Amino acid sequence: MAALDDNHDVQAIRTLIEAHFRGLQWTPNTRADWPAFAADFLPDASLFPAARPVRRQSVDAFIARMDGLARDKLRSFKESMLGMEIRVFGTVAVVLGASEMLENGTEVNRDVSGFLLVKDEGKWSIAAHAWDHETAAMPVPEHLRHA
Repeated sequence: MAALDDNHDVQAIRTLIEAHFRGLQWTPNTRADWPAFAADFLPDASLFPAARPVRRQSVDAFIARMDGLARDKLRSFKESMLGMEIRVFGTVAVVLGASEMLENGTEVNRDVSGFLLVKDEGKWSIAAHAWDHETAAMPVPEHLRHA
């Protein structure tokens, strides 16, 4: 029975993370689906962007910053999952996922995100999300480049 539960949880988590990034896209004529994006997180969830020194950000602060960029210099944005590694134990899960961003229709960047998820009342939610950008010296690992 545990294997069936684990398979169901892994699929539910995969669906959550993939849908999470679909809400995080916009064009000059469309806005990001910020309510859908925010709904994936627990209240008071923590985000840790790649910028250093490390600073915790709330979901609302992240949305405000990105929404401002969308109106100013980041006129279009689309993030797609490349691949992910999911580990589940009971009601706790961690995900390491690589994604690719298309910014302003021309610039392609990649990063790797770490997610801490918890399950409550049958639903998985993101408790924390941290990420770092790919560089020439630190490329996305091959096993995370494919779904």
